[in-house]
Amino acid sequence: MNVDQRGKLEDNPFDYQITKDGKVMIFYNGKQVKVMKGKPAEKLIARLKDSGDHDIQLELARVTGNFKRGNERTMRHNK
Repeated sequence: MNVDQRGKLEDNPFDYQITKDGKVMIFYNGKQVKVMKGKPAEKLIARLKDSGDHDIQLELARVTGNFKRGNERTMRHNK
């Protein structure tokens, strides 16, 4: 799994909740950012089950697309 080279996940910004019907709700800084269901949710639950806190943060960042590449730049407005 990837490494958090920029330290963005040290404060554990991601959290998740598994619903009774097998959906996984993913939160970033307390705001819901993604809901997974079906086979992808089942696979995610299996990966999260035996993971430590840091690995959970990395996995949730990966599935949401946040902090994926590390080379994102802010958009510049040219006038």
